[in-house]
Amino acid sequence: MPRPKNSGRPGRESQPVTGSLSLKQQRAADIQQKLAGYKAQHRRQQRNRLILIITAWTVGIALMAGLVVFAVTSTMPKSPPAAIEGVQTFSGLSANHVNGSVTYPQAPPVGGDHSRILLNCATYTEPVPNENAVHSLEHGAVWLAYDPQAVTDEQLEELRKDIPSTYMILSPSEGLPAPVVASAWGVQLKASGSDDPRIKDFISKYRDAKSAPEPGAPCTGGLDGPGKVN
Repeated sequence: MPRPKNSGRPGRESQPVTGSLSLKQQRAADIQQKLAGYKAQHRRQQRNRLILIITAWTVGIALMAGLVVFAVTSTMPKSPPAAIEGVQTFSGLSANHVNGSVTYPQAPPVGGDHSRILLNCATYTEPVPNENAVHSLEHGAVWLAYDPQAVTDEQLEELRKDIPSTYMILSPSEGLPAPVVASAWGVQLKASGSDDPRIKDFISKYRDAKSAPEPGAPCTGGLDGPGKVN
């Protein structure tokens, strides 16, 4: 039986398969997919590294700012408390300039009539005249008097090193009601010793305070008392 003639159309088995990739194309696609994954991973790593750097810089700046604030605030004088326990107040004090001696109700005095000549603010090793010291209190000075029998050697040195260099009088005084007595115009504190923390608070609160009749007026150019150190 004769074979049918070939019509010239390709058979079904010779037609290319559509919708599928060749091996070469599949490999190329895999490579592109891996490259895309590497790029995405690289971008994530760069982003994470940038976040880490920014975080480190932020923390570093915050720490530096904290250190600066601490350094500044630690050197600033601390504000004294609004009220200091044990401080006595005296009102209605006169402030006349007089000649001669004055009898004061407090020891040492906290104000009242006084000499026309002020006592130069300084550290003294001998008792100073009350009338001149009160004039210094009128100008805003703080007078730190101590019992020389109770405050000696290291305690006295502690008092000397802790007081400011201006608007301060430090002197011994006989017959004090406490080892150390801090006085400013119209106020007084009896302290148990040189280590009483209220002394520093008193000085900080009342030295050159506006509660004095003439705060900021000179505390030099007057009389040097006996035993002046500086």
